[in-house]
Amino acid sequence: MSDASQGPDWWQASDGKWYPPEQAPGGGAAAGGVSGVGMSQWGPLADWATRALGILIDFVLVIAIYVIGFIVTIILSIVSSALGSLFSLVWWLVEIGIWLYLGYLVGLRGYSPGMAIVGIKCVSEETGEIIGGGQGVIRSIAHIVDSLICYVGWLFPLWDAKRQTLADKIVKTVVLSDQPKQAFSIELFTP
Repeated sequence: MSDASQGPDWWQASDGKWYPPEQAPGGGAAAGGVSGVGMSQWGPLADWATRALGILIDFVLVIAIYVIGFIVTIILSIVSSALGSLFSLVWWLVEIGIWLYLGYLVGLRGYSPGMAIVGIKCVSEETGEIIGGGQGVIRSIAHIVDSLICYVGWLFPLWDAKRQTLADKIVKTVVLSDQPKQAFSIELFTP
């Protein structure tokens, strides 16, 4: 990978970088477009630890919001059990909405706040482009499959050649690691 062509057979990817002929899509690359361990035709793949850290950062943010809702639910339950139950139901819907919104951000921009902080980006396995908000939400829902099989789907990047979870395989995405890291800010939460 280089910022300039190193010869006549080098090709330029959508990320603007030049790659050698053996990494060309459909060329010398291995089956599925992977040109070696930890590489895709779109750039270096994120390792499991980096992906896990990005998810953990997102998870901490969601848990913080959950704790606030839990405290409010307890207070409202003291006033009225019906009011507490109603608020608890609404709060669970808010939590689900937050997870889907984070998925929407991954599809729309290629990263969630946690992914941006650790410098990783989710792109289409086939085109190398971001997948769009709708596909990002579908990818978030597909992570249910990762969890249903005793959370083994989340561990797939440890041994998978493309470092994909089952959700990545379902939606046909890969996660790249050569992205600039961003500082935590409110802009990470806006589309």
